[in-house]
Amino acid sequence: MKKEKLLPNSPVKTMARLFSYFQFHKLAFVGGLLMIVLSTVAQIAANGMLSPIIDTIIETRQISSIRWYLLIMIGLVAAIILFQYFGNLAMARIAQQIIHQLREELFEKIQTLPIAFHDKHGHGRLMSTFTNDMDILNQSLEQSVAQIVISIVTVIGTLGMMIYLSPLLTVVVVVTLAMMIFIARAIAQKSGRFFRQRQESTAELNRYVEEMIDAQKIVKVFNYENHAIAEFNEQAEILRENSTTASAYGVMMMPVMGNLSYFQYALLAVTGGIFVIQGRLSVGNIASFLQFTRTISRPITQVSNQMNAILAAIAGAERIFRLLDEDPEDLDDLIHLEEGCDGKKDLCWVVPTDNGEQRIPVKGDIRFHNVDFGYTKGQKVLKDISLFAKPGQKIAFVGSTGAGKTTITNLINRFYEIDGGKITFDGIDISQINKYDVRSIMSVVLQDVHLFEGTIAYNIRYGRLDATDEEVVQAAKRANAHDFIMQLKDGYNTYITDDGGSLSQGERQLLSIARAAIADPVVLILDEATSSVDTRTEALIEDGMDELMKGRTTFVIAHRLSTVRRSDAIIVLEQGEIVERGDHDDLMQLKGRYYDLNVGTAELD
Repeated sequence: MKKEKLLPNSPVKTMARLFSYFQFHKLAFVGGLLMIVLSTVAQIAANGMLSPIIDTIIETRQISSIRWYLLIMIGLVAAIILFQYFGNLAMARIAQQIIHQLREELFEKIQTLPIAFHDKHGHGRLMSTFTNDMDILNQSLEQSVAQIVISIVTVIGTLGMMIYLSPLLTVVVVVTLAMMIFIARAIAQKSGRFFRQRQESTAELNRYVEEMIDAQKIVKVFNYENHAIAEFNEQAEILRENSTTASAYGVMMMPVMGNLSYFQYALLAVTGGIFVIQGRLSVGNIASFLQFTRTISRPITQVSNQMNAILAAIAGAERIFRLLDEDPEDLDDLIHLEEGCDGKKDLCWVVPTDNGEQRIPVKGDIRFHNVDFGYTKGQKVLKDISLFAKPGQKIAFVGSTGAGKTTITNLINRFYEIDGGKITFDGIDISQINKYDVRSIMSVVLQDVHLFEGTIAYNIRYGRLDATDEEVVQAAKRANAHDFIMQLKDGYNTYITDDGGSLSQGERQLLSIARAAIADPVVLILDEATSSVDTRTEALIEDGMDELMKGRTTFVIAHRLSTVRRSDAIIVLEQGEIVERGDHDDLMQLKGRYYDLNVGTAELD
C-alpha cells in the first residue's frame, strides 16, 4: 500500500496513517468494534435501568416489585463483562499484529537504505526507533484504541439518553463538556511539542550510550571515562528536562479534568434536585441522569489521563513513519546478471538493446574514467581519477591517510554515486547495472572485522548461505584458518558472541577471509586486511590469498610493503589525485612519492 509521505509534527496525518494499518485486519477490527459497542450500549442500558428501579420502589415500597428489573440488570452486567473482554482481546491482538508488521517494514526499510544514510544517522537513534518508539506505540495501540472507541460510543449514546430525560439539563452538560474539551485540547497542544522533544532526547541518549559501549577499549586506553560520564550526564539532563516538562503538562490534565467533572456533577445535582421539587423530573430520572453525567464525563477524563501515552505514541509513530519514508537505495536494474553465457555456465551481463538483448561475459575488467566524487557537496575527495584493472590483475593503492584509497573501493561497490566521470565494469557503465548483482560478484575483506553471533561455520557461510559443510572447510583451508578452528573446543561448531571477542584479531581476520573465499568472487577487495595482524599471521593470510586471488581482479589497500610489492600495478594517491602508477620496481626507480613512502618509513602510511 502506497502511503503519503509524512510531514514533521503532523499528529492528524500520523494518526490517519497509523489507523490505515487496521484495514489489513478488517474482520477482527469490525468484530472487536462490535463487541466494544455492545458492551458500551449494555453499560448505557444498565445506567438507564436506575430510573424505573428507583421510581418503582418509591411507588410500591416493595423490593419484590423490581425483581424483573434486577434480572435484566444482572444480564446487562454479564453482557458488559463478556463483550468488553472479547472486544479488548480482539484489539490487543490487532495491536500486536500491527506492531509486528511495522517492525518488519522498518527492518526491511533499513536494509534498503544507502550507506550514505547510515553515515549520517547514528545507530543508537535507529535502535531507539526500533525499541523505545515501537514499545510506546505498542502500549498505546493495545490500551488507547479500545478506550477511544468506548468513549465515542459512550458519549453519543449517553447524550441521546440524557436528551430524552431532560433537554435542559443536557444543555448544561454540553456547555461544561465543551469547556473541558477546550481545556484538554489546549493542554495537549502544549504537551505534544515536549513529548516529541522527549523522544528525540531519548534517541540521542541511546545513540551516545551505544557509541560509548562499542568504544570501551578506546575510552579506557585514553582515560576518557570521566569525560564520557560528564557527557552522558549532560545528555541525561537534557532528557530529564524535556521529560519533566512533558510530564508537567501531562499530569496537569488529570486534576483539571477531574475537578471540572466534580463541579459539573454538583451543578447538575443541585439543578436536578430543583426540577424534582418542581415535579419536572422523578427521583429515578435524576438518579439516572446523574449516573449518565458521570458516564459521559468519565471517557473524557480517561482519555485525558491517557494523553501522556497517546502523545508519546504519536511522537514515536512520527519517527517511525519518517524513517519508513526515507528514499531506498536505487538498484538500477536496467542491466542484470545471469548464469549461462554462450551456452556455458559462466556469468554474463544481460544488456537490453533495440533488437532484444546482448550478453556480455563477466570478466572483472574495471575502469575509472575521469571520476570526481565527494561525500559532501562542494568538497571533492577524488579528483579526475582515471585507472584500469584488467581481469585477473592485482591493483594496489597506497598513499597518505585520507588520500582516497578506501573511497575508490567504495565506489566500485556502488556504496556511493559519483559526481562526475564514469566507472565501467566489463565495458558497461556501472551506474546502469543492478547494485545487487554488482555486489554479488564481489567479496570485501576489511580491517575492522565484523563477525555475527553464531557458530564459526555460520560466519564463514555468511559469504554464501547455500554452501555445504565441505565447502566451508575448503574455504577455511584456503584462508589458512582450518588449523586454528580445529584447535577450538567445538571446531566449526564453536559458538562465538560479542563480535568474536573470544578470538584474536588475527583469527577473526582469517575467518573474514574464509568468508570472502567461500563466495568465489570475480572481484576481491582487501582494505588493509593484514594491517592488524602479526607477521606470522600475515604470512598465513598471504599464502591463502595468493591462491584465492588467482584469476580474480583484486584491489588491495595495505600499509606493508610486502603486501603490495607483488601487485601488477601500484597506484599512488595524494589528496584525491593519482600521482604515480607502475609496478614496484618502476616506482622505486622513479624515486617519487612511492619511493619516499618506502624509504622514509618501514611501512606505508
